[in-house]
Amino acid sequence: MALPERSPVSFVVEGERLRTVDSSTSDDVWLLPGLVDVHSHAGMEKPGDAYDHTMFREHMLAHRSAGVLTVRSPGSPDPVLDRADEPDLPRLVRAGRWLATPGRFFAGYGRRVSEEELVAAAVEEASVGWCKVIGDWMPDDPPVPLEVLTSLVEAVHAAGGRVAVHCQTAEGCRNAVLAGADSLEHGMHLDHSLLPRMAAQGTAFVPTFSAIAKTRSGLDASSDARFREWILSGWEHAFPTVRAAHEAGVTVLAGTDTKPCGQVAAEISWLIKAGMPVEAAIGAGSWTARSWLGLPSLVDGGLADVVAYDADPVEDPSVLLRPSRIVLRGKVIA
Repeated sequence: MALPERSPVSFVVEGERLRTVDSSTSDDVWLLPGLVDVHSHAGMEKPGDAYDHTMFREHMLAHRSAGVLTVRSPGSPDPVLDRADEPDLPRLVRAGRWLATPGRFFAGYGRRVSEEELVAAAVEEASVGWCKVIGDWMPDDPPVPLEVLTSLVEAVHAAGGRVAVHCQTAEGCRNAVLAGADSLEHGMHLDHSLLPRMAAQGTAFVPTFSAIAKTRSGLDASSDARFREWILSGWEHAFPTVRAAHEAGVTVLAGTDTKPCGQVAAEISWLIKAGMPVEAAIGAGSWTARSWLGLPSLVDGGLADVVAYDADPVEDPSVLLRPSRIVLRGKVIA
């Protein structure tokens, strides 16, 4: 059975493509298009690290072992990611370097530009497909002004690129939505009144529960009180926000933004806990994410990136942790 159609289907592989065939036999397996992590930074362990290609391969192989066959890297520490895919690794959807204006992002990290330089820099970085803008930072810091972010999105779109915006404050989320960003990354304090606009203009929401959960678990009594309250309130706000976003027709996607890599099944479980229907949550880390990235699902002529399971993941999402067969670019990996 193939998801999301939930219909019997048989495929043969021709090169890196799938071809449907008539078959009277059934292996009683459940097929998903390769899983997708839409927010993962392979090649570094923590902010401030330089890009390391050996580590990049290790991270991407960890994704592959979990059935994650496409990875979007929204922001990289080095433009070296503008390279051809390596055939034994998951497909990589690239972005240029993080774009950070003064007072925003980790000190000395990303491409540092002034607000006046931000639009031109975004067009340059988006030449690989995506650019990533640090739209806000700490709870009391002002976000990138709406007029600047709007001009940036318009310029990148005119050049054929797409824009991901890091935003966690209410005002930063608001500016990203009103500017027409293609994706909101994190969005802890996103105002629910903006959800209809997001749905109408196609702005996706990547809540990154996994990363926020790690930050939350690292809080202790010595943490800055304002920061602690901001994280905890954002965490509580994220659950009803994901549910409301799905109900409003917003594309909600699974992205981990944390280590170890290959944990998108855990992110899917967070989406389910937040109130998304199980099938929609799985789609957020599989066929819905692939469609949003312009990749086909399990169709004749589609990419031969397939994960098989011994049981229906919709009935038991824990099986996502136990793929029985992984096929990448037409080759059996496991």
